[in-house]
Amino acid sequence: MTDGGNPAGAPAAIDWAHLARQTMGDAELEAELLTLFLAQADEFDGKLTAAATDKARLDLAHTLKGAARAIGAFALGDAAEDYESALAEPERRRALSARLAEAQLAITSRLAR
Repeated sequence: MTDGGNPAGAPAAIDWAHLARQTMGDAELEAELLTLFLAQADEFDGKLTAAATDKARLDLAHTLKGAARAIGAFALGDAAEDYESALAEPERRRALSARLAEAQLAITSRLAR
């Protein structure tokens, strides 16, 4: 297994090198960004389930996509983009939820160090 619970050979849930570049190697800033991302991610599924319109679901997925890519969670960002393009397809929602869980696990592991 790789960091974040991905099968061996699969991309890591978080590109830690990308995040280090974004934070200029500042460990405190990295921890702050990851903590903020986790707080946002923890609310995402509930908000998505409660969203009453496709526009609201699109806005949530778009926000998650940007936040994910900013911290190097590229697989999650891609899953959010896929979901944006096909809101009605349940498998896209399941894939998005799976990538979100992987990113959360990787971040939790990183913050526990």
